[in-house]
Amino acid sequence: MERASDSTEELPETLKLDNQLCFSIYAASRAITRAYRPILEQYGLTYPQYLVLLTLWERDCLPVGEIGRRLYLDSGTLTPLLKRMELTGFLDRQRGVADERKVEVRLTEKGKALRQVAVEIPKSLVKETHLDWDEATRTKAMVDQILRKFLDCTSEPFEL
Repeated sequence: MERASDSTEELPETLKLDNQLCFSIYAASRAITRAYRPILEQYGLTYPQYLVLLTLWERDCLPVGEIGRRLYLDSGTLTPLLKRMELTGFLDRQRGVADERKVEVRLTEKGKALRQVAVEIPKSLVKETHLDWDEATRTKAMVDQILRKFLDCTSEPFEL
């Protein structure tokens, strides 16, 4: 039996890890999340919790499903996250008045107050990582375009 390391056949360039777009985006996402960690810890937040707050700061009182769609998270991931945020006092979850099957999420005073100081979070990240803001903005636009193309080409919509 031949071991993989004994192979004399050259690996095609398309199969090398360092040539994979998906791996570069995945590794960059993990590195960015890691860079946010010490900044967000000052506010008692994890990165996914920060994303929920960003969503609610744009528009408060959203159904769980809408938050999930915005963040590309399924309810199995989002519900425990929201429960933890409710326990820490950042938000409240309530059954909808018009439709009790829907759970609406609202910021508490603590969640609203954090918005005022959270303006510094992106600035801190730029400062800590020596990021060039214009380059980051251009890169984000490219990644958004890639995301749209992948979402457009999938046969099934993103499932929540």
